[in-house]
Amino acid sequence: MRLRRWLMGGAALALIGALAWLWISGLIGLGLHLWAMRGAEADWRDKGLWLPFYQVTIEARPVVGLSENVSGLTFSPVTGTLFAAINRPPALAEIATDGRLLRLIPLEGARDLEGITHVEGNRFVVSDEGDQRLAFVEITPQTTRLSLAGLPHLTLDFGTFANMGFEGVSWDQRRGELLVAQEMWPVRVLVIAGFAQTMAGPGLDVTVHDWVPQAQGGHFTADLSSLSAHDATGNLVLLSDLTSALVEYARDGRPVSALPLWAGWAGLAADVPQAEGLAIGPEGDLYLVSEPNLFYRFTRNPRAPWAEEEG
Repeated sequence: MRLRRWLMGGAALALIGALAWLWISGLIGLGLHLWAMRGAEADWRDKGLWLPFYQVTIEARPVVGLSENVSGLTFSPVTGTLFAAINRPPALAEIATDGRLLRLIPLEGARDLEGITHVEGNRFVVSDEGDQRLAFVEITPQTTRLSLAGLPHLTLDFGTFANMGFEGVSWDQRRGELLVAQEMWPVRVLVIAGFAQTMAGPGLDVTVHDWVPQAQGGHFTADLSSLSAHDATGNLVLLSDLTSALVEYARDGRPVSALPLWAGWAGLAADVPQAEGLAIGPEGDLYLVSEPNLFYRFTRNPRAPWAEEEG
């Protein structure tokens, strides 16, 4: 009897541990999100991004000239190129949409550069996880070096743990708001209104609130590594490194679609190893960077075989 109780107790602990691991890894939340897609398909299949339609067209291409620590990513419609944040040593890189490095711009004054987003013209916002600083920078075709010293910036103290703070940023063109992804403890998306006006004027007039998904259990994963607002629909796409997945939400928090970044999904030959940055192009192409320096492009293809299976 004693042995039987020990065996039953051990089995119960193993089950609890397995369930806890599934929850922490975000796999349970991802499963719930994939299930919720069934109810969202009729509304979003033809007007949202609808992630099951995406097929990888460039996979794990090394960005020649960058060796490590490629993090945030954004698309600039002014140049038709991508800009990436490199955290050590701090720098910004301009990258073609096929993954070629066009130029590298050293950035002084950053402790742990993680995110970048295009705002308008030559203006970008960069996020420094080390001191929770959000700063405006200007990148022109002639820019060869940058410094954060003296630039307009906002520092927010949300009591985050070291290396678990502002992991990604995205400018919402529709609303004129800055979206900030906090990596974990807690996982959250902050919406900052009035940021551009405050940086341009003499006074401080910003509001900060949490964007909250309607999905069961809150955010679908234990971490966020990047995010991007889709200008055409206003939808929000979140990227998780731990779960290795993309998730699309309506701006009101309703789950729309999801795409695991695992071998066999979206035509991937192998898992995306460490997804860190996400950008959406004007035609809806999805661009990802994964440490140390890997580049991915996903293109919408409603005739992809996995899209038909999901549909």
